[in-house]
Order: sequence, then structure tokens, then C-alpha cells
Amino acid sequence: MADLQGRVALVTGGGTGIGAAVARRLVRDGARVLLVGRRAGALETVVRTLPEGSALAYPADLSGASAPAEVVDAAVAFGGRLDVVVNNAAANPAGSIENLDVAEWREALEVNVTAPMLVIRAALPHLRVAGGGSIVNIASVAALVAAPGAAAYCSSKAALVMLTKQAALELGPDRIRINAVCPGWVRTEMSEGMMDILAGLQRSSRASAFESVTRHQPLRRVAEPDEVAGVVAFLAGPDSSYMTAAVLTVDGGASVVDTGTTSFTDAAQAPEG
Repeated sequence: MADLQGRVALVTGGGTGIGAAVARRLVRDGARVLLVGRRAGALETVVRTLPEGSALAYPADLSGASAPAEVVDAAVAFGGRLDVVVNNAAANPAGSIENLDVAEWREALEVNVTAPMLVIRAALPHLRVAGGGSIVNIASVAALVAAPGAAAYCSSKAALVMLTKQAALELGPDRIRINAVCPGWVRTEMSEGMMDILAGLQRSSRASAFESVTRHQPLRRVAEPDEVAGVVAFLAGPDSSYMTAAVLTVDGGASVVDTGTTSFTDAAQAPEG
């Protein structure tokens, strides 16, 4: 467990999946957390699972121009200070460069890149008052490798990784650390929906679809949100005090696999006859 006693954290996209798991983990490690998301009901559901007074739901759409500063102010009003920022909210429109709706492209950039930048900017005065702090940007392995039909998501998450490095360079002298986490397949509401689509195409089940997308990665399984939350807690806490500008993959090793050679594995494992 990270020692986050007395710390205050802001977690965007905190109503489900990774964001909800991060909020639960940071509270368990001693922090007070403001959860931000578009769906008030989902946020309140998470808050009800946490000790009274340890977390507060704050519904907001971060694509709005004033929202990033507002959520930062709300976190400071709730906890009296700000020490940790987790930029987890994301938009994931499907589409190739050729057919993606331009409005969806712009929304992905607004939510996945511009909003985190503005949250970071708004948080700076408070993190400086606190003597420094930790910012964790939740990117994706899609920031590191291309994926079919994910032009906006891959491009915007790659931009988030570079924003992480740029911010780390600029803010290191203020003892503000910024790192990125790049998850692979994680069992979340969003990924389950994608697996249901794949299962329909394969005429299989959701479980079989998850198996098919992870069968060539070293750990051969999908992650649980708590496994990503543990990495975020490490980056938020004192044990990572000399880490900034790091880009950590939490993908079961998937991003190191040479997909061009997986056909040999498939052939070797195929039944004879």
C-alpha cells in the first residue's frame, strides 16, 4: 500500500472501470478523493462503497472549456489541498482516418488531450502550495501501437503520452511528477461492450472473445481494474519519488509481441489431421 495519509486526489472518469478502481485504491491508501465523471449515478454508486467522508462525487463534462478548472477547485474545496491528479476520463470513437466523423475526432482530442492539459494547468498552483505532487495520465497501449478502426483513440492517446513527457520536463523543478500508465485489455464496461461485438462476429461468447484478444500476449489473460489501480497508487505515492516522465505498460506483455511471428505459434499448437 502507498502511504497517502492526509493527501487529496482528483480522479477523472471515476464512475466505472479503471477510474472507480483507482478511487477505491487511493482511499484505501489513506487519501481523500474527488471523483469526476459525466454520470452522476455511477459516481454516487462508487462513493457509497467508500468510508463516509473519504470521497465526493462531482459530475462534470470535461470537454467544456471551464470544467477542468472547476473540478480542480472542487477538489481543493473538498479536501483543503491537492496532491494527486489522475487523468482517466476518455473518449473512444470508432473509425478509420477515411471514415471517422470529424466531430468525433475533435471530441477525442478534447477529452483525451486538451482536458488533461487544462486540468494539469489548473492544478499547478495548488500542487506548488502543497510542495509538489503527482499527476498520473491514463493513456493506453494504443498510444504505442496502431489499432484498426481506432484513428482518433490511438492518435489522442499518443498525444497524451507526449503531454506527459513535456509536463514532466517543465514541472520537475517544482517537484511535480507526471507519469503515464498504458493499460492493455482491462475488464471494464467499455471493453466488455467491445468483446460483445467481437463475440457476435465470432459467434462465440464474451469470455471467448477476451481469450482471443489475449491469446498471444505472455500472461494470456485480461487485466482487472484493480491491477491498473495498484500501479497508479504506486506512482501517486512516495515509493515512486524519483520517477517522472515514465510511460508504464500494464498490458500483460502484449506490446512486446511481434505479431508477425504468432502464426508460427498457432501452427505449432494446431491439432494434427
